[in-house]
Amino acid sequence: MTDLFSPAAVARSTAANWLPPTGIAPRGTLLILPGRGEHPLVYERFGRRLSADGYAVHALDTAPEDGTDDVLARAAETAGPDPVVPVVLVGSDTGALQALHAAAADDPRLTVEGIVIAGTAPTGEVARPQTGEVAEPPTGTAGESAWDAELAARTACPTHRKRLSEDQGFVRGQLTAPVPAHLLAAARPDTPALILHGGADPVTPPEHARELAAGLPRATLGVLREGLHDVLNDASHRTTAAAVVLWLERLRADPALHPILTVETGDL
Repeated sequence: MTDLFSPAAVARSTAANWLPPTGIAPRGTLLILPGRGEHPLVYERFGRRLSADGYAVHALDTAPEDGTDDVLARAAETAGPDPVVPVVLVGSDTGALQALHAAAADDPRLTVEGIVIAGTAPTGEVARPQTGEVAEPPTGTAGESAWDAELAARTACPTHRKRLSEDQGFVRGQLTAPVPAHLLAAARPDTPALILHGGADPVTPPEHARELAAGLPRATLGVLREGLHDVLNDASHRTTAAAVVLWLERLRADPALHPILTVETGDL
């Protein structure tokens, strides 16, 4: 069996693609923008799950330093001239900021019908509650290595921790790297947005996601209880993926995002 996380496999991967099973018509196109230290194959689990629900999923080889024009060019090239709609940008960490800027650009090369903002990187816009201090990236404490601290900030999922630890294409330490300056400016597109954020994210406080949601005209906010920074690959990844599918189905049915199902008694 091929090791998807070997240096050779990562080097061959300019993008990773997961398509719906044979016989199932695609229901939309997802373009994933990875975050700091990540590469496309980090999103294999998410891509397989969403493709099984009928969505064509493509994880791009974008990097945090890529400008909006480069991001849009790669996204448009990957999506092709006639992508199945809705076309949705899914961004994690700095990729989330890139998704916001790309959607706000309203570029003719790619019509973006929705964005999923997962564990956005900090921009300094929101201070920590009560202290007034801007969130700082995690660092190792006494007796804890910098890598242990990064893993503890990224995900509580033991499977994903193991994969990251064995992934020779993943760049460690990037979670403490500065967010590129061109991503620090606010971008507030009117595109329908699903914002997913960990309630215990030590990299970007949940207040940042709440303020972001309040500043977008068509935003849905989901906060994952005890969730960490890598929301799509955290311990609650099944719940997160299900929330994405539910939101995508609403987007397909009605750009105004009216609920398809309303729970009137109890909780699901």
